[in-house]
Amino acid sequence: MARKDTEQYQSYEKDAFDNPPEGPVGVHRGNRPMIVRVTPFIIVLVAAVAAGVLFWSIFSGEAANMFNRRSEQTQTTAQTSQGSSSSSADESASGTASQSSQSATADESTSAEGTPSQTPSASESAQSTPEESQQVNTNAQITVINGTGVSGYANDRAGVLQNQGFTNVSAANPDATTVLPAQTVVYYQNEADLATAQQVANALGIATVEQSTSIGTPIQVVLMQ
Repeated sequence: MARKDTEQYQSYEKDAFDNPPEGPVGVHRGNRPMIVRVTPFIIVLVAAVAAGVLFWSIFSGEAANMFNRRSEQTQTTAQTSQGSSSSSADESASGTASQSSQSATADESTSAEGTPSQTPSASESAQSTPEESQQVNTNAQITVINGTGVSGYANDRAGVLQNQGFTNVSAANPDATTVLPAQTVVYYQNEADLATAQQVANALGIATVEQSTSIGTPIQVVLMQ
């Protein structure tokens, strides 16, 4: 008769393996987020769509049409740029030619206008001859009449003329026949004495110069207040 094994679980001493931890034990994976689980399917779907579009474009000729349209647009842009450059060059050339023609016209006009002025007419020559022939005569007889009543004023003005180079100058008081003007004036008898009278007036600072045939000397200065 066989020996009956009387040893049981309770017969052994307890060790670390007799108190297992609570919960599942061993290698396991926790629940992953939804986005992580869905991402591979989204990638595959996008790749499938892209591949489908690519194959459809190739077989339908859409890719070739797009390439042709881009080539035509590039050629049109280049032709437009060349046309604009040509137009600008033509405008510049026409503007230069217009300026040249205007300059030539202006030169011709100036030449045409300058020709008559270089050849004076007979009337202009006749008018300029007396003025050119007039010269200041420092030896002309000059009388300075004191109409101011200030003693010695005529002698003072006569001395100024002598200092300016006039050699035949005399001072006098007005007599019964002298007609005194309203303001200081330089009279001259003849047209030939005009230049001399004007020089006398400049020397004395007198603004009025008039011709008078009634004076007794070629130049007469009447001083007034």
